[in-house]
Amino acid sequence: MQALTILRPGEATLTEMAMPSPQAGEVAIDIAYVGYCGSDLTSYRGLNPLVSYPRVPGHEIAGTIAALGDGVTDFTAGQTVTVIPYFNCGTCRACTTGRPNACVNNQTMGVQREGAMTGRITVPAAKILPVDDLPLRDLALIEPCAVGFHAVRRSGLQPGETVVVLGCGMIGLGVLLGALRAGARVIAVDLSDAKLAVAKKLGAHETINAKGDVRAAVTALTGEGPDVVIEAVGAEATFLQAVDMVVTTGRVVYIGYAKAPIAYDTKTFITKEIDIRGSRNALPQDFSDVIDCLKANPGAGDLIVSRVASLDQAPAALAAWDADPGAFTKILIDLRAG
Repeated sequence: MQALTILRPGEATLTEMAMPSPQAGEVAIDIAYVGYCGSDLTSYRGLNPLVSYPRVPGHEIAGTIAALGDGVTDFTAGQTVTVIPYFNCGTCRACTTGRPNACVNNQTMGVQREGAMTGRITVPAAKILPVDDLPLRDLALIEPCAVGFHAVRRSGLQPGETVVVLGCGMIGLGVLLGALRAGARVIAVDLSDAKLAVAKKLGAHETINAKGDVRAAVTALTGEGPDVVIEAVGAEATFLQAVDMVVTTGRVVYIGYAKAPIAYDTKTFITKEIDIRGSRNALPQDFSDVIDCLKANPGAGDLIVSRVASLDQAPAALAAWDADPGAFTKILIDLRAG
């Protein structure tokens, strides 16, 4: 079977892989769709310190169960499923305190281990999430949305509070949906009018184009500032904006990875007595919440997905995203013909 492989920075191509068979405790999945993630783009650009080459990317997964390994009795062939793509050690402090998403030895599919951009994969049965009553395509949106939902969980966002979401890419839109589900007022910020239009259609109460004075626009809408700012860009400017604009005693959550160290005026942290929290991956409950949310918002997938490409087109689609990242919210690769 064929797979998309990033051979080295700037070079992705189709390669041949053996068809896997499930071992005891495993499930084989015929892949239908896989989404390109920001980590795939940074791997392609040679900017992901966690990846080694060559690497098959892909951890945003939609598929059907093809076969069950010995001892697996909870599933049946033909079920539509997604996958929790994080593999944790089970022994570090994060794992033993109920936060395996932050495992110090974490391995994510498509990053530290081979991903799903191929025709069939095998994974432990414990990583399988059956999903009914959603279009198969939309199962590939569950994991990235769950990352956004987890950031909302980390923020402690309460009904009636105001949150500013910096960045309306796929993860930022997941934050948006999670914040709306929490009952918050959502202000979405991005450089792209097209992405802001998507955010508005998904339910953002206000939108701000970041080409202008974001701090002034947020202050005009909120007075003293928002209760929460969630950063989903990974740029120096937005890291600093988040701390600058949040209300005194507010909360800041970072999802984006900045590409270089950032210098802060730490006096701001103290005088505003703000909480600054990191957010990594997602927990099973976040996946379940996203599934419920997508079922309640059946048109969300049509708004989020920018392009669906075949496996043959996957290398060119990745190069196009690299050349113009602002032009795409979510690219899905359709593996069913590959």
